[in-house]
Amino acid sequence: MKKRNIAILGATGSIGTQALDVVAHHPDMFEIDLLTANNNAQLLIEQALKFKPNNVVICNEKLYNTVNDALAGEDIKVFAGMESVNSLVQSSNVDMVLASMVGFSGLEPTINAIKAGKAIALANKETLVAAGSIVTRLAREYNSPILPVDSEHSAIFQCLQGEHTQIEKLILTASGGPFRTWSREDIAKATREQALKHPNWDMGAKVTIDSASMMNKGLEMIEASWLFNVSPDDIEIVVHPQSIVHSMVQFTDGCLKAQLGAPDMRVPIQYALSYPQRVDLDTQRISFPELAHLDFYAPDTTRFPAIELAYSAHRVGGNMACIMNGANEVAVDAFLKDRILFSRIPEIIEKTMEKATFVPLPDTDDIFASHAEAKEIATSLI
Repeated sequence: MKKRNIAILGATGSIGTQALDVVAHHPDMFEIDLLTANNNAQLLIEQALKFKPNNVVICNEKLYNTVNDALAGEDIKVFAGMESVNSLVQSSNVDMVLASMVGFSGLEPTINAIKAGKAIALANKETLVAAGSIVTRLAREYNSPILPVDSEHSAIFQCLQGEHTQIEKLILTASGGPFRTWSREDIAKATREQALKHPNWDMGAKVTIDSASMMNKGLEMIEASWLFNVSPDDIEIVVHPQSIVHSMVQFTDGCLKAQLGAPDMRVPIQYALSYPQRVDLDTQRISFPELAHLDFYAPDTTRFPAIELAYSAHRVGGNMACIMNGANEVAVDAFLKDRILFSRIPEIIEKTMEKATFVPLPDTDDIFASHAEAKEIATSLI
């Protein structure tokens, strides 16, 4: 395999740091062309000194001098601001863009990378949630492959390799998060610290809160629908506390294929970066006798109403999922700052969906306007 030049958007986050771990273990396969970070200048500097990318971007322009001074004398170009990210992802040096920026902020650079024909390793689910019809159309138009990094979508993608049979159903597994066994009353008053204690996965704060509310699974349902061209009515969510089966595909002959493995995000990250090859990884191996059993059951949408909000938004179509996503970002941020109770997250999302302007056939400008409007409405509800 020819060595791939990778641009990592969101290098200092959970996905970015684990991706760099993969790169460090396979220096013969990958080189880093671009690293970006939002505010974590110190870690970005450390990463740049270790991996020697051609370019780094600190999105917070106030931190430019800090990064630039630290890398003076290195053969590394330092930039600041989102416009720099949008430009550099289109560089002829870049083979693949790992889109792992948090939330809606990842949409614009991903679209720019797609228009430049780059392979996209997609870890930012909000890109397809907010603008799935636009992004998938552009990917086809510019012949830009989208390789899923989310563990569930990677599992489905792996299950579909070599298959030419029609999909009957996708089954997305969910750990159930930290509140899987909690009562509705206890969930309502959960603290930030409790919500951030995920039982199985090591993730960033935003996605961990989404997992606690199970909005994460709603977002993943929408992402899966766009990635694999499957109706939401044919996507089932099941709670699987052990997080060993990462997702399943049911075909029209009744057969199921599942992808199993230890809960380690480096696995789907590496699969996307090295596709179509599989390469060695020092992850935990599964021992079935030690597992003893695997459990599956339906999610409780009374305790976790965010799931139904996501199904509703996707069925309505247009810009509704974008509205839902924008409201969720505001509500999660407010919860992390101890400004609202956990129970208010789905309430704020639902009210925002009711109040925001519906656009049945949005273009890119409509999506950005809808996101801004949703954030404004959600903020007014806090």
